[in-house]
Amino acid sequence: MTVSPAASAAPLLAARGLHLSHGATPALRGASLTVSAGEAVAVTGPSGSGKSSLLHCMSGILRPDSGEVRLDGERLDTLPEERRSALRRTDFGIVFQFGQLVPELTALDNTALPLLLGGARRKAAQETAGAWLERFGVRGQAGLRPGEMSGGQAQRVALARALVTGPRIVFADEPTGALDSLAAEQVMTALVHAVRETGAALLLVTHDARTAAFAEREVTVLDGTVHDPSAAPAAVPAAAGAAARRTGEDA
Repeated sequence: MTVSPAASAAPLLAARGLHLSHGATPALRGASLTVSAGEAVAVTGPSGSGKSSLLHCMSGILRPDSGEVRLDGERLDTLPEERRSALRRTDFGIVFQFGQLVPELTALDNTALPLLLGGARRKAAQETAGAWLERFGVRGQAGLRPGEMSGGQAQRVALARALVTGPRIVFADEPTGALDSLAAEQVMTALVHAVRETGAALLLVTHDARTAAFAEREVTVLDGTVHDPSAAPAAVPAAAGAAARRTGEDA
């Protein structure tokens, strides 16, 4: 996607006023969120609050009913599915709760898959994939299929697959939800180290406070809207401020 000079100062990824319903059930109600280049943002909230729907819209998996998503200032949500799918193989890396590895493929071939789909030669793709498996400490499992690995090992393979193309943004939807506390800490440590080393941004959906603590900024989704405690409070008009001060003096 070509970046215009005017968009260079904009957030890397921005969702504004997103509305989305699943049938008759509203999932997002005007949700807005920005992610800067290299930033790690955790999205928390109760089950059913809309946090996964927000991630799916921002990653181009779903189209919002209204509102917009912009990548480098350019509309993402209006692109055809073929183009959005291509972005998910290049600019985006996605990790799900259960990894969603292809059960028939080995760890090496699962990791190489995005490169192969992008047209890379098999040998080159496997060499790159092997380096990423090494990076995540699972090179020894390269010949194993998902069912032959532990949950933590399989999720590390999923992380390697998400990062193998050198994405600009990694979307992680409950990446530790199926892991015990030790494996969860190991997976998050490896993920955060990798995105910081590569300069990728991270948008992390989680219900776990310990997982959210790995991010630099945390926002909460409640009833389909985003609450960001780091956002600057709205400015108080001068007249209203003066009135408030007079009220305080009169009291």
